[in-house]
Amino acid sequence: MQYNEDAKLDPSQVSGGGGRRGTTIALGGGAGLLVIIVALLFGIDPGLLSGGSTTGVPATTAPDPYAQCTSGADIAKNRDCRFVAYTNSIQAFWTEAYPGYVPTRTKIFSGQIATGCGTATAEVGPFYCPADKVVYLDDSFFDTMLKGQLGAEGGDAAEAYVIAHEYGHHISDLTGVLAKAQASGNSTGPKSAQVRLELQADCYAGAWLANATADPNSPITRVTRDDLNRAVDAALAVGDDRIQMKSTGSVSPESWTHGSAAMRKHWLAVGFNSGDPGKCNTFAAGALG
Repeated sequence: MQYNEDAKLDPSQVSGGGGRRGTTIALGGGAGLLVIIVALLFGIDPGLLSGGSTTGVPATTAPDPYAQCTSGADIAKNRDCRFVAYTNSIQAFWTEAYPGYVPTRTKIFSGQIATGCGTATAEVGPFYCPADKVVYLDDSFFDTMLKGQLGAEGGDAAEAYVIAHEYGHHISDLTGVLAKAQASGNSTGPKSAQVRLELQADCYAGAWLANATADPNSPITRVTRDDLNRAVDAALAVGDDRIQMKSTGSVSPESWTHGSAAMRKHWLAVGFNSGDPGKCNTFAAGALG
């Protein structure tokens, strides 16, 4: 993925330094790290599953590392600025593609953070909180979790896909689809509302990626075949079947909440190949076969 050094960046769309130390989200029955990942990775509203306290002792406030990210050239000097580039590009796309789009922001934290959906830790993975309409991401996720524990190749395009997926949930929230899916209950399985919601976010991420370089003022100037492969690799790594096999040694489709690796790859490809968010209706009859 190549960046436009002359592009102006808006650092107000990304904030950092919001971590806290305190109790963590608790799941009963001795749930391990990968079980939490199965439930929440690239998901929404961790407070729905929280059985722990939302209190904590605020950590020392550090300077916002993104405040100085004002141009594409800053990415070479400060790699943290790439998160501003991703977020700016994604939101510029949705501003054009969806007339009712309401801009939000990406909040990057360390350790633990209090959100409108409850207290979240690094273990829940990236998520979108509909209560405050913010995308949250722990700064260790890509190296520790995505590459380290899940075995993805990583890279800028993989990171951008993850964040674009969360903004896909923001779109589903704005259109009312997210609320309808949540109202249907906590059903699971390959054709459940939760899986359809996650696959829609994958499709939306693909649509953005296809259009990331269309705007001459975009901070992203080139998306290569290797970039696309890395995004697909990340989607495959977080398939329910892949994670279940890693954590339990078996696959249980009836408990899926995000879709299999093949399903996630397919809907990312639908979005990318069409470049059209209108093709992302995973709730249509027959959409999942």
